[in-house]
Amino acid sequence: MTSQQWQTARQSRDPRFDGVFFVAVKSTGIYCRPICPAPTAQEKNVEYYQYAHLAAQDGFRPCIRCRPDSAPNSPAWLGTKTTALRAKQLIDKGEAYDCEVLADRLGVSSRYLRRLFNQHFGLSITQYRLFNQCNFAKQLLQQTDLSVADIAFASGFNSIRRFNDAFLKQLNIAPSKLRKTDKKPASTLTLTLAFRPPYNWQALHDFLQRRLISGLEWLSATSYGRTFKDKYCQGQFTAHFVEHKNHFKVAIDIDNTRYLQQVIHNIRRVLDLDADTHTIEQHLDAELKGAMPLCVGLRLPGIWSDYEAGIRAVLGQQVSVTAAHNLVTQLVCEFNQQSNNHYFPTPDWVANSELDFFKMPQSRKDALRRLSAYCQQNPDNQELDNWLELKGIGPWTVNYAKLRGKSHPDILLAGDLGVKKALAGISEFNSEHCAPFRSYLTFQLWQQL
Repeated sequence: MTSQQWQTARQSRDPRFDGVFFVAVKSTGIYCRPICPAPTAQEKNVEYYQYAHLAAQDGFRPCIRCRPDSAPNSPAWLGTKTTALRAKQLIDKGEAYDCEVLADRLGVSSRYLRRLFNQHFGLSITQYRLFNQCNFAKQLLQQTDLSVADIAFASGFNSIRRFNDAFLKQLNIAPSKLRKTDKKPASTLTLTLAFRPPYNWQALHDFLQRRLISGLEWLSATSYGRTFKDKYCQGQFTAHFVEHKNHFKVAIDIDNTRYLQQVIHNIRRVLDLDADTHTIEQHLDAELKGAMPLCVGLRLPGIWSDYEAGIRAVLGQQVSVTAAHNLVTQLVCEFNQQSNNHYFPTPDWVANSELDFFKMPQSRKDALRRLSAYCQQNPDNQELDNWLELKGIGPWTVNYAKLRGKSHPDILLAGDLGVKKALAGISEFNSEHCAPFRSYLTFQLWQQL
């Protein structure tokens, strides 16, 4: 964006630019979101920053009123797809690795990663990780009833003293300034998670309704929720759509708050809160050249994990949506027979089950077990293309898992029967030119059915 575009967006408080950039006011020493309700500062007193951490690094304090920590994140596809960006994404998820571990995971030397990160984001990995931890802590301080000690540990600090020192240094404000009174802790955490409008809740609602697994998920006219469980934590969330305020009000129950940041990040992904649908639809519309009308504000409905998305995809091979839904429901019910709460089956359970309750070809059961065994043995595997080496797992299954389990923005399910049917009913266009938003194209095509 240019300075003139920043200025126009700031003065109009255009919510489509919330989180895309930040506004620092030199006369007050505070930085804000472009939608801040405070009186508009004179342009001569304003500086613009692409990232909040750069404003903080220059000595500005976060606004207590508009809460920059609550802004939607800048979408990953807007930046250059570099190793530095991948490292930033891992830190943003709450996977607070040190530089050596990050470098090893990304397959580069730590020296190269340090140089690359500083080049792209203007500070060291350690500085950014501390800022990220403190920014998350600020969100919890202002929005939840968690104790300061619990917030410190949930944000990745091992001591309250270290937390207080880092918070003051990174955000130029003491944690105590954000908590005027002690709040009584509650079992359920409540947060607001913002998005950039437009957000087509009805389209998302209708898509989820056809695939809803009773007990595992729940849906109302204005909310969606589900359970989650892995080896680190378990719990549930319910997200309430608040259209006029451009956010979801999210209630979260979790048994281990050390993993709260990762859970919140996944909720944002499942609801696709960080998409800039205005930019996406402008690009698609230009490439489609009138081939079909676009559904405004369309989001990618995510699935909690790539494993769950893969299992759902295998069960959905060559059957209708209704038949696939019934099979997934049956699997979830079998796994939760001895439990009052419903969770999605674990890889080890499926891998070691004969799956005799399924009336389907043995080859399909074997594919389910192979995929589950692989995910059990490779829990940190991020390359879903490795699944293609498994008998019974084809490109459609892998791409579906990328589309909904990873929320990859550029997956066209060209082999999908629904996509083929939609394409047959519209004018021809070059889908390659719709990159890097072909996942959204896939959902736009499904809307034509």
